[in-house]
Amino acid sequence: MGQLLIILSVLFVLAFSASTVMKRFGIPGLIGEILVGVLVANVIIGDWSFLEDTLNVIRPGLDEHGVFADGNLYWSVIEALAQLGVIFLLFTVGLETKVKDLTSFGRTALLVAILGVVIPLILGYAVIMVWYGDIYVALFMGAAMVATSVGITAQVIRDMHLMSASESRIIIGAAVIDDILGIIVLTIVAGMAATGTIDITDVAEVVIISSIFVIAVIVLCSKGMPRIAGRLKAAADGKWMSKIDLFAVAVIICLVMSALAAEMRLAPIIGAFLAGMIFADHAHDHGLDKKLSTVTALLLPFFFVYVGLHIDVRLFDSELIILALIIIVLAIISKYIGCGLGTMISDRKKESSPNIVGIGMIPRGEVGIIVALIGVKMLLESNPYIIDVFAIVVLMSVVTTVIAPFVLSRAFKKKYGKRA
Repeated sequence: MGQLLIILSVLFVLAFSASTVMKRFGIPGLIGEILVGVLVANVIIGDWSFLEDTLNVIRPGLDEHGVFADGNLYWSVIEALAQLGVIFLLFTVGLETKVKDLTSFGRTALLVAILGVVIPLILGYAVIMVWYGDIYVALFMGAAMVATSVGITAQVIRDMHLMSASESRIIIGAAVIDDILGIIVLTIVAGMAATGTIDITDVAEVVIISSIFVIAVIVLCSKGMPRIAGRLKAAADGKWMSKIDLFAVAVIICLVMSALAAEMRLAPIIGAFLAGMIFADHAHDHGLDKKLSTVTALLLPFFFVYVGLHIDVRLFDSELIILALIIIVLAIISKYIGCGLGTMISDRKKESSPNIVGIGMIPRGEVGIIVALIGVKMLLESNPYIIDVFAIVVLMSVVTTVIAPFVLSRAFKKKYGKRA
């Protein structure tokens, strides 16, 4: 426990300091937190590593026998805190998103998500097929390119107080759909890698369950919550029950729905976001957003540091750097063009900026890294160079995560000026 507290103290102090410095220069603080993770992971002198030998944190990777191994206990704790941080961030975003606001941009969000999946998938697949000629590795790269980490974009939007902007609604809605489509792609790829064929039943199961989950929450928000809130208020007025602590109830619902989403093979953050929407109409009256800000302030820095910790510069040689640069450029261009094009086609009133939406969907963050970890575990025995692809995906995920907030904040300021 003593060592764990030292680790968390060091990471939190470094993250807080870097975030403060970045904000002084008008740069989103989360960029400093990610760079802290990269720096901590790569302070290496000879055989001594600050991360492994001083903090005793072991990341996932190849062991001395060439077998891919998960990180140690300290890594698992950092990972858990990171996931809790992004879960509560998306829950807070959900509190600021009412169903009518989200559904009003549903058509646009759907097209943005579809084009933001198809174009990156094709480009990622094509590059790896040309480079390595392995269909399964190419499909996993395509699946990693499809990913979108809405947590990073959501934090930038919240910091700029622009959750009500049309672009913000489109990005959040598209990210929910994008996650479902990404899971479908990953299910297909994993099935092909395991059996050589596409399991239509497995794919249909993911589509049906995830669709029911999202629709049920939307119905609950629009039909069920007003009635529940009315009855709770009447009960409180009748003095036969004390005032309910809505914050405790909200946190419980957030955790339960995140767990349900994970069981359905969706990202837990989607469940957290939908849970937040349930309380959106009552969040301000009960001060839920202010109470949760303390929780996210504690946990969220670990999420951004965690993203940076995955970078290991020792894995890169000149050839791998060239391939990584190609992948990074395509990852940025494919999301920007695909999602921007979707906005242009579907937003007939031209109220939303395709530029902002395209930039907002670029970060891959922890979602791309998770896909890469799945690929390594499934393909390492038959495809040794999957480790190289893993390193590229991690670098691509971190670079897109670092670039997007800076460019996105400038794009928002250009359109909204002082409102941002």
